Amino acid sequence: MDRTDLGSRILKVNHAGEFGAISIYTGQIAMARLFARDMVPELVEFRSHERGHREIFRAELERRGRPRCRSYWLCGLGGLTLGLLTGLLGRAAISATTVAVESVVLAHLEKQLADLQGLDAPAVTAIASIVAEERAHRDLAAAQVVEGNLIYRILEPLVSASTEAVIWAGMKL
Repeated sequence: MDRTDLGSRILKVNHAGEFGAISIYTGQIAMARLFARDMVPELVEFRSHERGHREIFRAELERRGRPRCRSYWLCGLGGLTLGLLTGLLGRAAISATTVAVESVVLAHLEKQLADLQGLDAPAVTAIASIVAEERAHRDLAAAQVVEGNLIYRILEPLVSASTEAVIWAGMKL
């Protein structure tokens, strides 16, 4: 795999992942309107950021003449399902999900930046442009997590592992 192909594959997976994140927040917003109304404005803001991130990756893929990832719709469906289920469980599950997903995403973004540095400047620029907002999502959600919360202890490893699996599968498709 040459360096531009690596950058394009990463961008395709990131684009699909942003659609998954939009879908998670969409599901959580729907449920938070019933079970955690005070969280809705923050979730709407996070979703808005994710839409902007998806647009950054879409524009770079378009510039390269590359199609979106084959896992795009799967990420959306999985994200919506995760968002609805965790939203149904309430504020602790919503925060745990955001911490887990964003922690995995940030680790991948940092590795991608290191792997692509000096090889694919446009991909580095696109990826670097979203890191601060993803970190803010994680940190704001982490501030709402109650230490030792059972839902967090159960959801965090499950959501983290699922997110890793989706990223891995996206890179293989």
